[in-house]
Amino acid sequence: MSRLTTHFRVLACAACVAALTGCGIVPKKEPLSIYAPEAKVQADASWPTVRWQLQIPRPHAPELLDSPRIVVRPTPGEMQVYHGAIWAQPVPDLVQDTVLHAFEDSGRIEGVARRGTGVSGDYELALDLRRFDSDYNGGGAPSAEIEMTAKLIANRTNQVIATRTLKQSVPAASTSVGDVSRAFGGALTSAVQELVGWTLAEGQKYDAAHPAPTAAAR
Repeated sequence: MSRLTTHFRVLACAACVAALTGCGIVPKKEPLSIYAPEAKVQADASWPTVRWQLQIPRPHAPELLDSPRIVVRPTPGEMQVYHGAIWAQPVPDLVQDTVLHAFEDSGRIEGVARRGTGVSGDYELALDLRRFDSDYNGGGAPSAEIEMTAKLIANRTNQVIATRTLKQSVPAASTSVGDVSRAFGGALTSAVQELVGWTLAEGQKYDAAHPAPTAAAR
């Protein structure tokens, strides 16, 4: 086959694709907006300063939440996702990053890291995400709903030493996804603020009551 013939065939294929696109047979990509709720956690004066290290595994979440899709409940019992809008990362990763950064920025803990990074931890904070959705609940504008269960585990004994369920609801200023994202930022700030303080207090309490055995005792 000559180069001239090949050239004409390439041009013909390109013309066909252009014609199909113009006629609407080839679907156009829908514009996609990416949102990242901002959580601003401030260290509380009542938080203890601890001398142990913490591991944070990736939170567990149901399939619908284990993705970057923004879940919305338009009516009770109905779940959908916003079209043309996603979170910057899957919800479990978003929550894990927020919690990790809050501990790091608090200045109250000796060390904190994701599990699997090779850093040993005295305690592990296991999170189970139950809700991370925009809920209209019969109103004109939705609320950002966050619910998670936290379990603090002592790695030395592999025992759950404390459990807590955290719930936060923050109304959005309007139905726009931007306002919904800002509401999630507020809800996430409050939830993580509570979580960090609770974890530090419970770990410190257990550490004082169950000191690690010394080298001589071993």
